Amino acid sequence: MNARRITAIIADDEARLAAHLAERLAVLWPELVIAGVAANGPDARALLEREAPDIAFLDIRMPGLTGLDVARGAGAGTHVVFVTAYDQYAVTAFERAAFDYLLKPVSDERLAQTIARLRERIESAAQPETGRLPELLAALARELPGLAVPSGPARLAWIRAAVGQQVRLIAVEDVAYFQSNDKYTSVFTADGEALIRTPLKDIAVQLDPGRFWQVHRSTLVNVAHVATTTRDMAGRVTLTLRGRPERITVSRAYAHLFKQM
Repeated sequence: MNARRITAIIADDEARLAAHLAERLAVLWPELVIAGVAANGPDARALLEREAPDIAFLDIRMPGLTGLDVARGAGAGTHVVFVTAYDQYAVTAFERAAFDYLLKPVSDERLAQTIARLRERIESAAQPETGRLPELLAALARELPGLAVPSGPARLAWIRAAVGQQVRLIAVEDVAYFQSNDKYTSVFTADGEALIRTPLKDIAVQLDPGRFWQVHRSTLVNVAHVATTTRDMAGRVTLTLRGRPERITVSRAYAHLFKQM
């Protein structure tokens, strides 16, 4: 008797990372059929509805709809696995909400663990906790408030920030990095430092994630301003930014983002 055909979809707006995940799945789970790959939230939702896969690997941040939004449309037989570049704080949120997750870039070891869990569930005919899916997604959205708005706020182009007694209008593309302080967020440019009252987490969801990378819980860096990256013997990464004298330390949770730099 032939084994049941197991299908999966992949949704990620970074084509290179989607292709990497598909390649590693082909090696580690060769009988798995990739039924489709989507590059944005609406396409992912349509693919999920059309294919009704056994497994959906969903990037958290995608244009149009987030991975959480897409997951809300998962059918009774679909196991959801979130793929994310978030830090340990967000990983804890996934674990609290009882979701499977993979951290970018996906390692073979971690992927193999996820595959083993999925195989066990599918082969034992265990159903996903679809009945609790709305509850679990709501819990996850509360843990990650930046993802609570499906379409996301419009991208920032300009920031009004205080410099001493003056208020300056700063182009977002001129910002080297943002850093949260006690009651303010500091905005660093090649010309100096300015202050805004908006919390960093609220700024982050209005920025282009392809340009601004979180390198620490309190720091967002404009990668277009990165001049050099240095990795020491312990694997710690530090950055220098064009026009800025200080060095920025990258936390271990985000060091993988600079692996190819």
